[in-house]
Amino acid sequence: MKTVAIIQARCGSTRLPRKILMDLGGEPMLARVVTRLSRAVSLDVVVVATTTDAGNDEVEALCRRRNWACYRGSENDVLDRYYQAAQVYEAQAVVRVTGDCPMIDPGVVDLVVGRLHADLPAVDYVSNIAPTRTYPRGLDTEALTFAALQRAWREAKQPACREHVTPYIHQHPELFAMRCVTHDRDFSGFRWTVDTAEDMELVRTVYEHFGHDGFSWLDALSAMEQHPQWQEINSHVRQKEI
Repeated sequence: MKTVAIIQARCGSTRLPRKILMDLGGEPMLARVVTRLSRAVSLDVVVVATTTDAGNDEVEALCRRRNWACYRGSENDVLDRYYQAAQVYEAQAVVRVTGDCPMIDPGVVDLVVGRLHADLPAVDYVSNIAPTRTYPRGLDTEALTFAALQRAWREAKQPACREHVTPYIHQHPELFAMRCVTHDRDFSGFRWTVDTAEDMELVRTVYEHFGHDGFSWLDALSAMEQHPQWQEINSHVRQKEI
């Protein structure tokens, strides 16, 4: 089954504009996401999906320089952007990751994708975020069949279901068979995604500590537990509601 990871990435973030191109240990943050995600053995292709807005020309230019697969689609209809990218790259399974997660863990991605593959054809969607989140925010991984993506693309009408790709699936358990990958301990209180300057400060602190991007999420967790003051950097930041 050809499994394609699609990273949604654009420069127009409201809370931290151009964050995906900001420096993180000598590389653009987006490069850290692509590099780490590319280590997942369960993936056949990693695609950066940005928008046709001229403000994202730099994203496409970065992809060209690095020889990354790139697709440009709708700014607001992200579900359509995913569907069209999945078609172009002939995906049979799609993995959704966002460009603001520079601590994405390939091992966790492999767990989620492996669960999807193992449970087929009895499952349509697997994630580590719904209905129960136990992994730190920023390791979010969603894997779904192309057929499930296509059905959501065809049937979802509400703007929120078009902008955030998978809410239609979450809202219709009668239509989609879903599974959740969880850890035996709850680490959901850790925030490793980047929406604000404080979030960026935290991940820069982690990257500076290691001096490379080859650390695992468990390595990062150990470092955070040894330096509890790090968690205070962005502890006040609240996730935007869908």
